[in-house]
Amino acid sequence: MIRKGAVAIRPSGSAIELKQRFGAHMSVAGGLENAFAAGADVGCECLQVFVKNQRQWSAPALKDDQVAAYREAAERTGLSPVVAHASYLINLASPDEANRSRGIAAVVDELKRCERLGIDGLVLHPGAHMGEGVDAGIGRIADGLNQAHRKTPGFTTRVLLETTAGQGSSIGHELGHLSRIIDGVDAPRRIGVCIDTCHVFAAGYDISDEKAYASFMDELTSLALLELVGCLHVNDSKGVCGSRLDRHDHIGKGRIGKNGFAPIIRDPRLAHVPRILETPKGKDGRGADFDRLNLKRLRALLE
Repeated sequence: MIRKGAVAIRPSGSAIELKQRFGAHMSVAGGLENAFAAGADVGCECLQVFVKNQRQWSAPALKDDQVAAYREAAERTGLSPVVAHASYLINLASPDEANRSRGIAAVVDELKRCERLGIDGLVLHPGAHMGEGVDAGIGRIADGLNQAHRKTPGFTTRVLLETTAGQGSSIGHELGHLSRIIDGVDAPRRIGVCIDTCHVFAAGYDISDEKAYASFMDELTSLALLELVGCLHVNDSKGVCGSRLDRHDHIGKGRIGKNGFAPIIRDPRLAHVPRILETPKGKDGRGADFDRLNLKRLRALLE
């Protein structure tokens, strides 16, 4: 299957030759630029950040000095690429028109912030249909994205639709949902995909098993989504496969297990995609930073 108008963004060189980049979602408390120092301190090579308070609808516009500080920190540390995660409040599938309108405006605002900062991908939860049904929800999401795109002409930042665990009435726990949303978008070149390992596992894709992982990748390929993957959220799962429980765990400590990450980490088709941790923050009993430990466990799978 070939999706008309869709664009796959890959670096030059073969996937096997490319250096795989691992990172984590880092706090921007005190300034967006602070995420870079924090990331470098725990061994990140790439980052995910919020470009505004994720639990508020509005935020002050970015100032020139904030943008300059962000870009200077990015250049100084060399952490790249950076992806942003959109606000959790956004629900483009909502049947409540006022809520949905706020969500579309929020996507527009976050795209503008990403564009100013030079961030290539904005990870977005597709939304929840709130009892109206998957078909209605998918139609609303595609329409919402089309409205957001019309208000941000010429932008290069792509929206990366994230797979979901399938909790409640959320859309995106089936790969086919993402494919149908993209088919309804007028500018598919502005859309990509974010695969969350915890979410797909909880949704019923047993990526910890090599044969099941191969089947998952076959489906991803058949739906023309593989070439659109722009981010991997590498999180273990507290819930069993198919539980639809969206609870992240440390690498190797959950139901996927350390060895369960080997197929996706070693897959050359995804070697160009940044791997971002969204695992619990803090330190273990010996005082070791959890992000540093999780990054080490993932890199060890390449050896």
